[in-house]
Amino acid sequence: MPRKPLIGISTYLEQSVKWGVWELPAALLPAGYAQLVQASGGAAVLLPPDDPAYAAEVVARVDAVLVAGGPDVEPGLYGAPRDPRTGPPAVARDTWELALIRAALDGGTPLLGVCRGMQLLNVALGGTLVQHLEGHARTVGVFGEHPVTPVPGTRYAALVPGPTDVPAYHHQAVDRLGEGLVVSAHAADGTVEAIELPGPAWVLGVQWHPEMGQDLRVTQALVTAATTHPATTPPATTPSAAAPPAPAPAFAPVFSVRHP
Repeated sequence: MPRKPLIGISTYLEQSVKWGVWELPAALLPAGYAQLVQASGGAAVLLPPDDPAYAAEVVARVDAVLVAGGPDVEPGLYGAPRDPRTGPPAVARDTWELALIRAALDGGTPLLGVCRGMQLLNVALGGTLVQHLEGHARTVGVFGEHPVTPVPGTRYAALVPGPTDVPAYHHQAVDRLGEGLVVSAHAADGTVEAIELPGPAWVLGVQWHPEMGQDLRVTQALVTAATTHPATTPPATTPSAAAPPAPAPAFAPVFSVRHP
């Protein structure tokens, strides 16, 4: 069988999740993300928050990275005071996903940011965010739909040439663009709906949630790009007998689990 491109997807990290008789800390992700990647021809692997020092090694083992939607980005990361309407911090996830994004950019690994992922891509390149928008999440916990219009000449416009309705749920958006990024789609009210990094590497962020819809064009393009950028697993090395042992990583687990 032909090898499917391996798409690494970032995950949530929650302190308490219930399933069956269990209530435990969990790294989790809505199933729509994996199903979207699978429907687009890729194989999905989840990348829970880890020591950011290992991000480059992890990214080297996948063919593309998808940074999923989720909580608000910490405003201090782009030099802004916290708006009262900004959600609680997700420090471990911010740190890990920024490291994944930088590793993907450094290595030319195809990268797709979804909602928060697009916003974090902008922040990683020095941009800022609008901390609160009205009208882009009309009912709590319910995805809405609105049209977005591509910017001619962009990578996104080549995939989706005309206006299209997209599933969305957000209250933050891109403000000042990060270095090198260009806008590739807008909402009717002017909100930035897609950004990309021109050049040979495939880098795109979308403000909406493609995992909640039926349009596969963006993720199929990610999977196609992944086939031309195969993952390279770093070769195993045998330490010299005279070499001192490697120090233990400084990363401390975000939480510990005691099994009953």
